[in-house]
Amino acid sequence: MTHNNTMRSASLFLMRWLLGLIFFWQGFGKVFEWTVDGVYENYFKSYEATFLPEWLIWTSAYYTSYVELICGFVLLVGLKRKSAYLLLSSVLIIVAFGHGLNSYIWDSTYVIHRAIFLIPLMLLPGEWDRWSLDAYLTRRKNN
Repeated sequence: MTHNNTMRSASLFLMRWLLGLIFFWQGFGKVFEWTVDGVYENYFKSYEATFLPEWLIWTSAYYTSYVELICGFVLLVGLKRKSAYLLLSSVLIIVAFGHGLNSYIWDSTYVIHRAIFLIPLMLLPGEWDRWSLDAYLTRRKNN
């Protein structure tokens, strides 16, 4: 493996792990520490005053919490990365929509830091991410 290939693999590994850690710990806290009911009461309940139906607000609370937890872990091991990227993209869209619905001017750090890692990971060739379970399984299958 050449120096450039090593640096590409290391860079993708770093981006994927940072994003995975951010989402995993966020989801872990929501699911196991606060519980999703607590997250709903503290962060989602205010949306009941909007046009959104309550069932959709509850679904969003559960969806975002569990997708963050599961996809964060999936990124850490490097399995089904493309699917995880798409699901996490949907979480960022839900978060951006929700914050914008509550206040037209909101703290975009809830989304921007995650998007800075997520968008390049979605755009860069998956085969560059050689230090992942997906890459290992592909190499094993091809040998």
